[in-house]
Amino acid sequence: MKTFSAPRVDRESITAYFQDLQDDICQQLETADGLGRFQEDTWEREGGGGGRSRVIMGQHIEKGGVNFSAVHGELSPKIAQALQLQSSNFFATGVSIVLHSSNPFAPIIHMNVRYFETDGGQWWFGGGIDLTPHYIFPEDAAFFHQALKTTCDQHHPDYYPKYKVWADDYFYIKHRGETRGIGGIFFDRLNEQSGQSKEQLFAFVRAVGETFCPTYIPLLHQHKNDPFTEREKNWQYLRRGRYVEFNLVWDKGTKFGLDTDGRTESILMSLPPTANWVYNHQPEEGSSEAQTLAWLKEKGKEWI
Repeated sequence: MKTFSAPRVDRESITAYFQDLQDDICQQLETADGLGRFQEDTWEREGGGGGRSRVIMGQHIEKGGVNFSAVHGELSPKIAQALQLQSSNFFATGVSIVLHSSNPFAPIIHMNVRYFETDGGQWWFGGGIDLTPHYIFPEDAAFFHQALKTTCDQHHPDYYPKYKVWADDYFYIKHRGETRGIGGIFFDRLNEQSGQSKEQLFAFVRAVGETFCPTYIPLLHQHKNDPFTEREKNWQYLRRGRYVEFNLVWDKGTKFGLDTDGRTESILMSLPPTANWVYNHQPEEGSSEAQTLAWLKEKGKEWI
């Protein structure tokens, strides 16, 4: 993995770091997939700024996106009210990732790291990583959460327990009574009021971003060649349907992107290539699908 130097903490340096992070993650994912290559679309936002959307459709990553954006302009009254801010000019930049695997035993993963500021002097960092397995393997869940805990513990002992609960609460499909997956960490509005400096918070955000590949790629390699049947593929499509429901109904990032006139194709990059909805589907009692669903009903489960 590329080693990044510690940059200054201003919008230009944060933006440059996120661009480098996008490049590094894309290179590692192409190597991990072995066949797929990212296609890039550069775009400009009419109100100011733009981004680089990159999508891969490979042999093991059926569809994945690694997006970078840096947008600015006038904060609309609607968004200002939602963020509890005065109307002003804003700047926002970040990297957002969603990967949908081909093999139903390999998980979906999402990461986002971002920075936001206004001309009025307000700023904050946000982000997180969460895992959405179609089939839950407790040993994989323990590996994933331990990796996040290790990263968090290097920056503050309260980060992992606090941000795990935040993820459990955020990535919850309320209308289904199910978690989206096995959670992870989620944080938002980290600024000087959190008790750490801007430099310290940026260091933490960088560490989260650089945890992505060492955490996801081993899980992909472990399961990319697992044998599966049509039954497991159909279950994968059903679980992808739940992912779609969360992203379109509950996800604040999707709403923010659409409400700020972001690029629709980039915002909806997170949706899977294929998903199913079956009326009142109930998994067979005692099956691995039923066990996974039982775990998904257990909000706040501790995996380590």
